[in-house]
Amino acid sequence: MIKKEDLRIVFMGTPEFAVATLKALIEQEYNVVAVVTQPDKPVGRHQDTLQAPPVKVFAQEHGIPVLQPVKMKDENFVELLRSLNADLQVVVAFRMLPEVVWAMPRFGTFNVHAALLPQYRGAAPINWAVINGETRTGVTTFFLDHDIDTGRIIEHRTFPIPDDADVEYVYDGLMALGAEIATSTINKILEGDGCVKSIPQEECMEFVGAKSEADLHHAPKIFKETCEINWQQPAKKVHDFIRGLSPYPGTWTSLSAPDEKELVMKIFKTRKTEIPVGGHAPGTISEENFRLFIATTDFLLEILELQITGKKRMNSRDFLNGFKKISHYSCK
Repeated sequence: MIKKEDLRIVFMGTPEFAVATLKALIEQEYNVVAVVTQPDKPVGRHQDTLQAPPVKVFAQEHGIPVLQPVKMKDENFVELLRSLNADLQVVVAFRMLPEVVWAMPRFGTFNVHAALLPQYRGAAPINWAVINGETRTGVTTFFLDHDIDTGRIIEHRTFPIPDDADVEYVYDGLMALGAEIATSTINKILEGDGCVKSIPQEECMEFVGAKSEADLHHAPKIFKETCEINWQQPAKKVHDFIRGLSPYPGTWTSLSAPDEKELVMKIFKTRKTEIPVGGHAPGTISEENFRLFIATTDFLLEILELQITGKKRMNSRDFLNGFKKISHYSCK
Protein backbone atom coordinates (compact mmCIF):
# COMPACT_ATOMS: atom_id res chain seq x y z
CA MET A 1 0.00 0.00 0.00
CA ILE A 2 1.29 3.46 -0.94
CA LYS A 3 1.73 5.83 1.97
CA LYS A 4 -0.43 8.95 1.96
CA GLU A 5 2.55 11.28 2.24
CA ASP A 6 4.23 9.64 -0.78
CA LEU A 7 1.28 10.18 -3.16
CA ARG A 8 1.92 13.48 -4.94
CA ILE A 9 -1.41 15.14 -5.85
CA VAL A 10 -2.12 18.10 -8.11
CA PHE A 11 -5.56 19.59 -7.44
CA MET A 12 -7.52 21.41 -10.17
CA GLY A 13 -10.60 23.53 -9.50
CA THR A 14 -11.89 27.08 -9.37
CA PRO A 15 -15.15 27.91 -7.48
CA GLU A 16 -16.30 27.56 -3.89
CA PHE A 17 -17.65 24.09 -4.73
CA ALA A 18 -14.07 22.89 -5.28
CA VAL A 19 -12.74 24.50 -2.09
CA ALA A 20 -14.56 21.98 0.10
CA THR A 21 -12.66 19.09 -1.48
CA LEU A 22 -9.30 20.88 -1.36
CA LYS A 23 -9.96 21.73 2.30
CA ALA A 24 -10.66 18.06 3.07
CA LEU A 25 -7.42 16.99 1.37
CA ILE A 26 -5.39 19.50 3.38
CA GLU A 27 -7.10 18.72 6.69
CA GLN A 28 -6.56 15.00 6.16
CA GLU A 29 -2.90 15.61 5.30
CA TYR A 30 -2.81 14.39 1.73
CA ASN A 31 0.26 15.54 -0.17
CA VAL A 32 -1.11 18.31 -2.41
CA VAL A 33 1.96 19.63 -4.23
CA ALA A 34 0.19 22.30 -6.32
CA VAL A 35 -3.16 23.74 -7.32
CA VAL A 36 -4.22 24.62 -10.87
CA THR A 37 -7.04 27.15 -11.23
CA GLN A 38 -8.43 29.77 -13.60
CA PRO A 39 -6.72 33.15 -14.03
CA ASP A 40 -7.89 36.00 -11.82
CA LYS A 41 -11.10 37.56 -13.15
CA PRO A 42 -11.59 41.28 -13.86
CA VAL A 43 -14.47 42.68 -11.78
CA GLY A 44 -15.93 46.06 -10.91
CA ARG A 45 -17.64 48.73 -12.92
CA HIS A 46 -14.59 49.36 -15.07
CA GLN A 47 -13.25 45.80 -14.93
CA ASP A 48 -10.07 47.23 -13.42
CA THR A 49 -9.91 45.04 -10.31
CA LEU A 50 -8.73 41.45 -10.42
CA GLN A 51 -10.54 38.91 -8.24
CA ALA A 52 -8.78 35.66 -7.37
CA PRO A 53 -10.74 32.39 -7.66
CA PRO A 54 -11.83 30.91 -4.30
CA VAL A 55 -9.53 27.91 -4.80
CA LYS A 56 -6.52 30.19 -5.27
CA VAL A 57 -7.35 32.15 -2.13
CA PHE A 58 -7.61 28.96 -0.06
CA ALA A 59 -4.44 27.46 -1.54
CA GLN A 60 -2.39 30.56 -0.85
CA GLU A 61 -3.67 30.69 2.73
CA HIS A 62 -2.20 27.20 3.17
CA GLY A 63 1.08 27.78 1.35
CA ILE A 64 0.29 25.64 -1.69
CA PRO A 65 1.83 26.70 -5.03
CA VAL A 66 -0.78 27.95 -7.53
CA LEU A 67 -0.68 27.68 -11.33
CA GLN A 68 -3.11 29.77 -13.44
CA PRO A 69 -2.67 28.93 -17.12
CA VAL A 70 -4.70 30.81 -19.71
CA LYS A 71 -4.39 27.85 -22.07
CA MET A 72 -4.06 24.30 -20.80
CA LYS A 73 -1.86 23.33 -23.77
CA ASP A 74 0.64 26.14 -23.18
CA GLU A 75 4.08 24.53 -23.42
CA ASN A 76 5.49 26.36 -20.42
CA PHE A 77 2.54 25.31 -18.26
CA VAL A 78 2.73 21.69 -19.43
CA GLU A 79 6.46 21.54 -18.66
CA LEU A 80 5.93 23.11 -15.23
CA LEU A 81 3.13 20.64 -14.51
CA ARG A 82 5.33 17.74 -15.59
CA SER A 83 8.10 18.92 -13.30
CA LEU A 84 5.81 18.44 -10.31
CA ASN A 85 5.96 14.66 -10.84
CA ALA A 86 2.37 14.20 -9.72
CA ASP A 87 1.15 10.65 -9.20
CA LEU A 88 -2.49 11.69 -9.36
CA GLN A 89 -4.58 14.69 -10.41
CA VAL A 90 -7.93 15.48 -8.75
CA VAL A 91 -10.35 17.73 -10.66
CA VAL A 92 -13.41 19.45 -9.18
CA ALA A 93 -15.49 22.06 -11.08
CA PHE A 94 -12.75 23.03 -13.50
CA ARG A 95 -12.47 23.04 -17.28
CA MET A 96 -11.97 20.49 -20.04
CA LEU A 97 -8.42 19.14 -19.98
CA PRO A 98 -6.35 18.12 -23.00
CA GLU A 99 -4.91 14.61 -23.08
CA VAL A 100 -1.40 15.91 -22.53
CA VAL A 101 -2.60 17.06 -19.09
CA TRP A 102 -5.04 14.37 -17.94
CA ALA A 103 -2.82 11.50 -19.09
CA MET A 104 0.30 12.86 -17.37
CA PRO A 105 0.14 11.29 -13.84
CA ARG A 106 1.01 7.61 -13.53
CA PHE A 107 -2.24 6.90 -11.66
CA GLY A 108 -4.36 9.08 -13.92
CA THR A 109 -6.72 12.00 -13.35
CA PHE A 110 -10.13 11.66 -11.75
CA ASN A 111 -12.96 14.16 -11.65
CA VAL A 112 -15.63 14.77 -9.01
CA HIS A 113 -18.88 15.38 -10.92
CA ALA A 114 -22.00 16.73 -9.18
CA ALA A 115 -24.44 14.17 -10.58
CA LEU A 116 -24.96 10.43 -10.87
CA LEU A 117 -23.20 9.72 -14.14
CA PRO A 118 -24.03 8.91 -16.84
CA GLN A 119 -27.01 11.15 -16.01
CA TYR A 120 -26.44 14.91 -16.31
CA ARG A 121 -23.19 15.15 -18.16
CA GLY A 122 -22.32 18.78 -18.72
CA ALA A 123 -21.64 22.13 -17.09
CA ALA A 124 -24.73 22.61 -14.88
CA PRO A 125 -25.74 19.21 -13.46
CA ILE A 126 -27.09 20.52 -10.14
CA ASN A 127 -29.43 23.03 -11.79
CA TRP A 128 -30.82 20.60 -14.33
CA ALA A 129 -31.47 17.84 -11.80
CA VAL A 130 -33.69 20.21 -9.79
CA ILE A 131 -35.29 21.75 -12.90
CA ASN A 132 -36.28 18.27 -14.08
CA GLY A 133 -37.89 17.46 -10.75
CA GLU A 134 -35.49 14.68 -9.78
CA THR A 135 -35.96 13.26 -6.29
CA ARG A 136 -32.32 12.27 -6.00
CA THR A 137 -28.95 13.19 -7.44
CA GLY A 138 -25.43 12.64 -6.16
CA VAL A 139 -21.74 12.80 -6.94
CA THR A 140 -19.52 10.60 -9.06
CA THR A 141 -15.79 10.10 -9.36
CA PHE A 142 -14.54 8.98 -12.76
CA PHE A 143 -11.32 8.88 -14.73
CA LEU A 144 -10.98 11.51 -17.42
CA ASP A 145 -10.73 10.44 -21.04
CA HIS A 146 -11.14 12.06 -24.45
CA ASP A 147 -14.83 12.98 -24.16
CA ILE A 148 -16.58 15.17 -21.59
CA ASP A 149 -17.91 13.31 -18.51
CA THR A 150 -17.77 9.87 -20.15
CA GLY A 151 -14.84 8.17 -18.40
CA ARG A 152 -14.85 5.01 -16.33
CA ILE A 153 -16.69 5.38 -13.02
CA ILE A 154 -14.95 4.74 -9.72
CA GLU A 155 -17.62 5.65 -7.15
CA HIS A 156 -21.18 6.97 -6.79
CA ARG A 157 -22.74 8.66 -3.73
CA THR A 158 -26.45 9.54 -3.73
CA PHE A 159 -28.18 12.63 -2.30
CA PRO A 160 -31.98 13.09 -1.88
CA ILE A 161 -33.66 16.22 -3.26
CA PRO A 162 -36.66 17.34 -1.15
CA ASP A 163 -39.66 18.61 -3.10
CA ASP A 164 -39.18 22.19 -1.89
CA ALA A 165 -35.36 22.33 -2.07
CA ASP A 166 -33.75 24.96 -4.25
CA VAL A 167 -30.43 24.62 -6.06
CA GLU A 168 -28.53 26.28 -3.19
CA TYR A 169 -29.58 23.50 -0.82
CA VAL A 170 -28.51 20.80 -3.27
CA TYR A 171 -25.28 22.64 -4.10
CA ASP A 172 -24.29 22.77 -0.41
CA GLY A 173 -25.13 19.10 0.09
CA LEU A 174 -23.19 17.94 -2.96
CA MET A 175 -20.24 20.17 -2.09
CA ALA A 176 -19.81 18.30 1.20
CA LEU A 177 -20.50 14.93 -0.43
CA GLY A 178 -17.97 15.71 -3.16
CA ALA A 179 -15.24 16.14 -0.55
CA GLU A 180 -16.18 12.78 0.99
CA ILE A 181 -16.13 10.87 -2.28
CA ALA A 182 -12.83 12.45 -3.36
CA THR A 183 -11.01 11.30 -0.22
CA SER A 184 -12.67 7.88 -0.44
CA THR A 185 -11.49 7.50 -4.04
CA ILE A 186 -7.93 8.53 -3.16
CA ASN A 187 -7.90 6.01 -0.31
CA LYS A 188 -8.92 3.26 -2.73
CA ILE A 189 -6.07 4.24 -5.03
CA LEU A 190 -3.65 4.15 -2.09
CA GLU A 191 -4.91 0.76 -0.95
CA GLY A 192 -4.57 -0.65 -4.45
CA ASP A 193 -1.01 0.66 -4.91
CA GLY A 194 -2.26 2.93 -7.67
CA CYS A 195 -4.85 0.52 -9.06
CA VAL A 196 -8.56 0.96 -8.44
CA LYS A 197 -11.61 -0.76 -9.86
CA SER A 198 -13.58 1.31 -12.37
CA ILE A 199 -16.43 0.43 -14.71
CA PRO A 200 -17.71 1.78 -18.05
CA GLN A 201 -20.61 4.20 -17.76
CA GLU A 202 -22.87 2.00 -19.88
CA GLU A 203 -22.85 -0.51 -17.02
CA CYS A 204 -24.41 2.10 -14.73
CA MET A 205 -27.54 2.76 -16.80
CA GLU A 206 -29.90 0.81 -14.54
CA PHE A 207 -28.50 2.50 -11.42
CA VAL A 208 -29.37 5.95 -12.80
CA GLY A 209 -32.80 4.90 -14.10
CA ALA A 210 -31.94 4.65 -17.79
CA LYS A 211 -32.20 1.82 -20.30
CA SER A 212 -30.05 3.44 -22.96
CA GLU A 213 -28.33 6.70 -23.95
CA ALA A 214 -31.72 7.94 -25.18
CA ASP A 215 -32.99 7.99 -21.58
CA LEU A 216 -30.19 10.21 -20.29
CA HIS A 217 -30.64 13.87 -19.37
CA HIS A 218 -27.96 16.41 -20.18
CA ALA A 219 -26.79 19.47 -18.27
CA PRO A 220 -25.79 22.24 -20.68
CA LYS A 221 -24.49 25.60 -19.52
CA ILE A 222 -27.09 28.06 -18.20
CA PHE A 223 -27.53 31.37 -20.03
CA LYS A 224 -29.80 34.36 -19.36
CA GLU A 225 -32.25 33.16 -22.02
CA THR A 226 -32.37 29.77 -20.29
CA CYS A 227 -33.77 31.45 -17.18
CA GLU A 228 -36.92 32.99 -18.72
CA ILE A 229 -40.07 31.40 -17.30
CA ASN A 230 -42.50 29.71 -19.67
CA TRP A 231 -45.95 29.92 -18.08
CA GLN A 232 -47.46 27.64 -20.75
CA GLN A 233 -46.88 24.51 -18.69
CA PRO A 234 -48.15 22.88 -15.47
CA ALA A 235 -47.48 24.53 -12.11
CA LYS A 236 -45.11 21.77 -10.95
CA LYS A 237 -42.90 22.29 -14.02
CA VAL A 238 -42.71 26.03 -13.36
CA HIS A 239 -42.11 25.47 -9.63
CA ASP A 240 -39.24 23.06 -10.34
CA PHE A 241 -37.78 25.41 -12.93
CA ILE A 242 -37.73 28.32 -10.48
CA ARG A 243 -36.17 26.39 -7.60
CA GLY A 244 -33.63 24.87 -10.00
CA LEU A 245 -32.25 28.34 -10.72
CA SER A 246 -32.63 29.91 -7.27
CA PRO A 247 -30.95 31.89 -5.86
CA TYR A 248 -28.50 32.15 -8.74
CA PRO A 249 -28.78 33.03 -11.55
CA GLY A 250 -32.52 33.40 -10.84
CA THR A 251 -35.49 32.98 -13.15
CA TRP A 252 -37.21 35.98 -14.69
CA THR A 253 -40.39 36.99 -16.46
CA SER A 254 -41.51 40.15 -18.26
CA LEU A 255 -44.50 42.04 -16.83
CA SER A 256 -46.64 44.07 -19.20
CA ALA A 257 -49.75 46.22 -18.78
CA PRO A 258 -51.61 48.74 -20.98
CA ASP A 259 -50.00 52.19 -20.82
CA GLU A 260 -47.38 50.96 -18.35
CA LYS A 261 -43.65 50.47 -18.73
CA GLU A 262 -42.65 46.84 -19.14
CA LEU A 263 -40.96 45.43 -16.05
CA VAL A 264 -38.72 42.45 -15.42
CA MET A 265 -39.42 40.38 -12.34
CA LYS A 266 -37.06 37.76 -10.94
CA ILE A 267 -38.75 34.97 -9.00
CA PHE A 268 -36.81 33.07 -6.34
CA LYS A 269 -39.36 31.09 -4.37
CA THR A 270 -42.82 29.69 -5.08
CA ARG A 271 -45.39 27.41 -3.52
CA LYS A 272 -47.53 24.94 -5.43
CA THR A 273 -51.29 25.16 -4.88
CA GLU A 274 -54.30 23.18 -5.99
CA ILE A 275 -56.26 26.32 -6.85
CA PRO A 276 -57.66 25.94 -10.38
CA VAL A 277 -56.81 28.72 -12.84
CA GLY A 278 -60.53 29.31 -13.42
CA GLY A 279 -60.24 30.06 -17.11
CA HIS A 280 -57.39 32.54 -16.71
CA ALA A 281 -54.68 32.34 -19.33
CA PRO A 282 -51.20 31.21 -18.29
CA GLY A 283 -49.25 34.22 -17.03
CA THR A 284 -52.31 35.96 -15.55
CA ILE A 285 -51.46 37.66 -12.25
CA SER A 286 -53.82 37.87 -9.29
CA GLU A 287 -53.59 38.70 -5.60
CA GLU A 288 -55.73 37.91 -2.59
CA ASN A 289 -55.14 38.78 1.06
CA PHE A 290 -51.59 39.92 0.28
CA ARG A 291 -50.82 36.66 -1.52
CA LEU A 292 -49.53 36.82 -5.08
CA PHE A 293 -50.46 34.21 -7.70
CA ILE A 294 -49.65 33.56 -11.35
CA ALA A 295 -51.66 31.18 -13.51
CA THR A 296 -50.07 28.21 -15.25
CA THR A 297 -51.84 25.66 -17.45
CA ASP A 298 -53.45 23.83 -14.52
CA PHE A 299 -53.12 25.56 -11.12
CA LEU A 300 -52.21 28.93 -9.65
CA LEU A 301 -48.62 29.16 -8.49
CA GLU A 302 -48.06 31.28 -5.38
CA ILE A 303 -45.08 33.64 -5.60
CA LEU A 304 -43.26 33.93 -2.26
CA GLU A 305 -40.02 35.80 -3.01
CA LEU A 306 -39.23 38.09 -5.94
CA GLN A 307 -37.29 41.07 -7.16
CA ILE A 308 -38.25 43.84 -9.56
CA THR A 309 -35.44 45.43 -11.57
CA GLY A 310 -33.83 48.19 -9.53
CA LYS A 311 -35.30 46.93 -6.24
CA LYS A 312 -34.07 44.55 -3.59
CA ARG A 313 -35.25 40.97 -3.21
CA MET A 314 -38.37 40.83 -1.04
CA ASN A 315 -41.26 38.63 0.03
CA SER A 316 -44.54 38.95 -1.83
CA ARG A 317 -46.38 40.70 1.01
CA ASP A 318 -43.83 43.53 1.13
CA PHE A 319 -43.96 43.76 -2.64
CA LEU A 320 -47.77 44.02 -2.70
CA ASN A 321 -47.71 46.68 0.00
CA GLY A 322 -45.70 48.93 -2.28
CA PHE A 323 -46.97 47.92 -5.71
CA LYS A 324 -50.70 48.48 -5.95
CA LYS A 325 -51.05 48.02 -9.72
CA ILE A 326 -49.82 44.43 -9.97
CA SER A 327 -53.24 43.07 -10.97
CA HIS A 328 -53.09 45.24 -14.12
CA TYR A 329 -50.05 43.31 -15.30
CA SER A 330 -49.62 39.91 -16.85
CA CYS A 331 -46.54 37.81 -17.60
CA LYS A 332 -45.42 37.52 -21.18
